[in-house]
This record gives sequence, C-alpha cells and structure tokens, in this order.
Amino acid sequence: MRADLLLRNARISQRSGVIDIAIHDGLIVEMRPEIRCDAVDEEDIDGKFAFSGFVDSHIHLDKACILERCSICEGTLDEAVRETAKAKAGFSEEDVYERASALVRQAIVHGTNRMRTFVEIDPRAGMRSFEAIKRVRERYAFAIDIEICAFAQEGLTQEPETEDMLDEALRAGADLIGGCPYTDHRPEEHVRRIFALAKRHDVDVDFHLDFHLDPARTDLPSVIEATLANGYGGRVTIGHVTNLSALDPSDRSAVGRKIAEAGIALTVLPATDLFLMGHGNVSNIPRGIAPAHLLSADGVRTAIATNNVLNPFTPFGDASLARMANLYANVMQLSRDADIGHVFQMVSGQAAAIMRIPYGLRVGGPADIVVLDAANPLSVVRSSAATLAGWKAGRKTFVRPKANILGECQGI
Repeated sequence: MRADLLLRNARISQRSGVIDIAIHDGLIVEMRPEIRCDAVDEEDIDGKFAFSGFVDSHIHLDKACILERCSICEGTLDEAVRETAKAKAGFSEEDVYERASALVRQAIVHGTNRMRTFVEIDPRAGMRSFEAIKRVRERYAFAIDIEICAFAQEGLTQEPETEDMLDEALRAGADLIGGCPYTDHRPEEHVRRIFALAKRHDVDVDFHLDFHLDPARTDLPSVIEATLANGYGGRVTIGHVTNLSALDPSDRSAVGRKIAEAGIALTVLPATDLFLMGHGNVSNIPRGIAPAHLLSADGVRTAIATNNVLNPFTPFGDASLARMANLYANVMQLSRDADIGHVFQMVSGQAAAIMRIPYGLRVGGPADIVVLDAANPLSVVRSSAATLAGWKAGRKTFVRPKANILGECQGI
C-alpha cells in the first residue's frame, strides 16, 4: 500500500487504543493499529484525539468585529438590529472581506473546517457583503468549506427590493436562503416568500426564529406549516427559538415533537442567546437558551453554533466551537458522560447532518482531520480542548503545537 501521509498513534471515537491513519490522494486508505506501508511522510499524533473537524452551522462573518462602530446601551435584540443596520450601511466589500477573513482564520486554527455563514442582503448592505464572502469562501477553500446563506435580516415585505436582491444572490452563488420573520411586519408572508425563493432555486432554508422569551408569540407554526406544504422536510433549519426555554417540559416536548415530525432542525447559539435574553429581569435572569439536548430526545436534529462575534449581538467570541460546546454544557448544567458526548456531536457530526454534508473518519472518505489536545470527545467538551493540527483532503492546513512550560523543559 502506498501513502502520502501516515498519522500514527491517533485516538478516534468509538475505538479503544490508538490507531494509524494512512492517507493517499486526499483520501483515507487505511485505519488500523501499526500500519506497515511506504509513506512519503509520517507524523506521530502521540495518543491525541483525531476527528473530522468542527462544523459551525450558524455564523455571521459579514458583521463580525464591528464593536468600535456601534453603541451598546440596552443590550437588547432590537438595539443590536438597529446598531448593526446603521453600521452595515458603511460596509465596503474590502472591509467585509478583511474582517471575515480574520474570523475564518480563527475558526480554522480552532479546528472548524465546515461552516454555514449568513450574509445580509438588503438595500443597506447591497451586494457588497455577499461579494466579499464569496471571495473569502474561495480564498480559504484549501482549509474550510463555507456555505453561504443569503439572508433577509431586517424583513422582506416592507422592502420589496430585498426579495429581488435575494433572488439575484441565489443565481450568483449563494447556497441557501435565510429569513427572519420577527423583523417583518407580515411574518407569515415573509415565511411564504422565503419558501417560494427556496423552491425556485431548489435550495435549503434557514430561519432566525422566535428570538424572545414569550411562548405565546411565535412564528414557528407558520414555518412548520410551510415546511409540510412545500415538502421541505429535512431541508429546513431554525435558529435561536429562545422562547422554547420558557415552556414547561410537557409543552416544550409537544412542540419538539411537531418540529421533529415536520423534519425541521434546530441550531442554538449559546453566547448570543445568553447575552440578549432576559434584559427585562432584574433578578433570577433566565438563561434563554433552547434546551437542544432535551429537544433531541423528542426527535429534533440539533446543533450548537457560534452566531455572532464582537458585535452588538455578541460583544465577545473567537469562533471556537470547543469553547461554545463547553459553554452550553456548563449553562445547561450537564455532567453525565452521555450528555457531554451528545454536546460534542452537536458541534460535529450532528451539525454536518443538518447541513446535509458527508462527515466522519472512514476508509475511502476524505482525509479531513483535526487533532485536539484531548484523549476523547468528553475531555474536548469538559476542558475546551485546544487544537494541535489539521488537514483538509490530506493537506496540512494549520499547526498549533502544544504549549510547554519552560521551567520543565529546562529541568528547573
């Protein structure tokens, strides 16, 4: 057997002990202990955990890193939408390209190699952000697959030109369509038009939905109805849905079963949801995060993702999904191994399944591999484990050597 690269002594999920991974022409050609072959290059993983990489199913590259251009006084969703709308009117294509590139580089060295980014398209942003993110997608294709969602953040029916711009973006390289009913004066019509665009271009749909804490105020039924009417089960994702966190368990479970039966997936955004929800409370402030792990028990496909970084929606962040998984597990007070393992899946394999992309280390599959400074998925989540190295189609894309304490190295 010939190999371009042989990774020795790696640990992988659902396998005891260490194995070797042989790679040829960008594919994994063998996975077993003590492989004997002629390899062009070898690397010793030293018993660290290897997997197919993190999958960020919901991020906003176009409006990242703009804190210095915005004011945050209230810390509310309405303020975040207003401040970002003002800022993006001044975005240039080059500005978006540089900020988005910087965040993508962070995501890569944190072990993410698949991503779905929303890009706002409307009369204020024009097509500038979209053109910039297409350039970012092309520039970093050697290390990360970026899926672009043409997104109507500020509504649709009150600005008819937005619909034409979304249609143009879908013709010009956007991968799917995204809507935001809660910012539209006619949310049901917003949902209908988003689905019409999706069907016209045969693309998937991803909605920002029910981003508040009032269970009685919801656009979810409209999305469920439209999903079923259009035969779109398995092709619709909803993000946030923070009002599910305010339901009692039996009511939440009933809603979860409806979401699952319609074939709709759910992505939760812990950092943003924690920051924006509950500002009206002066004590006992609610977490405001939909309990994805509990909804999974009702059959809902779930994921955890980054959302925003360093802007009025989330004034912190670094595109680390290990950190986001740890945050979710901590806030949800999870401790059992089964729950922690499930959290890891929500930033890896389950997120990939929601995006409908192949995933997993297997013979014959792509050599997309990330190595973490951990022994297994549980320790990844519990410790927000650092990355050590990554490969995309067998090509090394980054290295981040393990830190050494100098006194130990010098024998002090």
